[in-house]
Amino acid sequence: MSSIPAATDVLDASVDVLPLPDVAERLNQPITRVHQALRDRHLIAIRRKGVLLVPAAFLNDEGEVVKGLIGTITVLHDSGFGPDEMLRWLFTEDETLPGTPIDALRGDRGREVKRRAQALAF
Repeated sequence: MSSIPAATDVLDASVDVLPLPDVAERLNQPITRVHQALRDRHLIAIRRKGVLLVPAAFLNDEGEVVKGLIGTITVLHDSGFGPDEMLRWLFTEDETLPGTPIDALRGDRGREVKRRAQALAF
């Protein structure tokens, strides 16, 4: 079995994060599905003090991955971004959105976020 990928801890300490068992519970999936989602780049985890954690903002209140996140991660990956860079981009304030790209995804502005992610490739 392949190891579970993790970014370095590039997130501000104020960003809420969830351990993988809590992610599995919120998604109503077995932990192995969360591991697979990380391997498939549907989610990104960080390792903090040896524990794998996923930003809580990646999950919505209905117990699903935020709409547009998977596609945005794919676009960023295809643009050459690594997990650390993806997390920095998703959680960095952008006055023109306004807010962060992850806030925009959560606010149903995924099309604009994906457009900006695609523009980063050029």
